[in-house]
Amino acid sequence: MLNRTVFFVSDGTGITAETFGNSILNQFAIKPRHVRRPFIDTADKAHQVVREINHTGDSEGKKPIVFITLIDTEVLRIVKDLSRAMVLDMFNTFIEPLEAELGMTSNHRVGRFSDVSKSQEYTDRIEAINFSLAHDDGQSAKNLEAADVILVGVSRSGKTPTSLYLAMQHGIKAANYPLIPEDFERAQLPSTLMPHKSKCFGLTIDPARLNQIRNERRPGSKYAALDNCRYEVREAESMMRREGIAWLSSTHKSIEEIATTILRVHAQQSSRRMPGSTRPSSTEH
Repeated sequence: MLNRTVFFVSDGTGITAETFGNSILNQFAIKPRHVRRPFIDTADKAHQVVREINHTGDSEGKKPIVFITLIDTEVLRIVKDLSRAMVLDMFNTFIEPLEAELGMTSNHRVGRFSDVSKSQEYTDRIEAINFSLAHDDGQSAKNLEAADVILVGVSRSGKTPTSLYLAMQHGIKAANYPLIPEDFERAQLPSTLMPHKSKCFGLTIDPARLNQIRNERRPGSKYAALDNCRYEVREAESMMRREGIAWLSSTHKSIEEIATTILRVHAQQSSRRMPGSTRPSSTEH
């Protein structure tokens, strides 16, 4: 299966097709080649991508797998006529049964972000992205009270990609702050974080994996040395325990899994601040 190619064909960005397609493909122990073809919104573009898919199948000797999210009927017909590929129509698989069940026709809107200028959700997402970029890696302590969550952990434990994912996908204003040796010597959180400790969430990582990641960035340095990685991770986890900060290891978890846990903890903390709310159970680390 290593030489099998998967196409994601869409008349929009292709993000929906690729995200959903990858969720399905992850159920199989394969590593196919991924090809995204966005904005296939005319017959000419459709014929072009069909030729590309057929050529790929001929050269590899195996049918490509094609996930499609297409609305235009002519474009859809051209792509679905592929005889040398396995075509999975993701819209019709779900939309047509839902139309029948709900007794209404969907809006058949092309693209994921139509009418973004009128979308408060989109505006909130952009604001969250800007916030996360401005508060990446502890570069700014201003306006931390506006943060929804503050990720803490040693350098290269996954804070930045998680912060951006939370902002881009969920509109969460996520700051992130690296714990450094000086923090461990003081045996307490940085003073700028103390007023916002209830918003903190910790990320840790296996020292051997941290050693590998850091060596790719600064090979042979003390920063990347395995003994130093063990020390920093041990001290960071001890600090999180002392301060009562919920945390998890990013070693074997995807960003999506990490973000889901953070969102659950964020929801618990929000409900905890509401009058009359009951205290939720503690987070499993």
